[in-house]
Amino acid sequence: MSNDEAREWARERPEEAGRTAEERARAEAERLKAEALAPTGPTAREVLGQQGLIYGGLILIGLYMAQPFLTAPSLDTSAKVSIVAFSVAIPLLAALVMVNRQEAFRGRRTPSVTVTVAQAVGQAAAFVGIVAGFWHITWIAGVTFLAAGLVAVGVHSAGYWRLESTREPTP
Repeated sequence: MSNDEAREWARERPEEAGRTAEERARAEAERLKAEALAPTGPTAREVLGQQGLIYGGLILIGLYMAQPFLTAPSLDTSAKVSIVAFSVAIPLLAALVMVNRQEAFRGRRTPSVTVTVAQAVGQAAAFVGIVAGFWHITWIAGVTFLAAGLVAVGVHSAGYWRLESTREPTP
């Protein structure tokens, strides 16, 4: 932020004038976190829509990737890891789709710790299943997907942060 931009920003928000850039960034991050976790509002609706898309997509990928293994006479280690990971992920993600629909219907998010744990475990298991499935084909594909997935998380985080940090604070 240039000196002119900082002065303009401080003039528009006098209560923020004495804060450092780090303090402002931390406050903005807290505001965004609170808004994303808010039980209602446009951000909650958007999060619910994105989560439903993610869960459905991961279930579909899991079903397609597990299908060839069902009729295989024997499985190597990576194929077994893929099948076990998807056997964990698919039921959890299906349950999360149902919770997601109920949250959308009620217009609020659930505060359940069990749901939060299921989200982490279901998505991580699906990611492991996909990496192991690609690894079964060739290890290069598994490593490439793993690296690309990590880069994609960074891209999404950076894009989300840039979009949300330039928004005006909500009253």
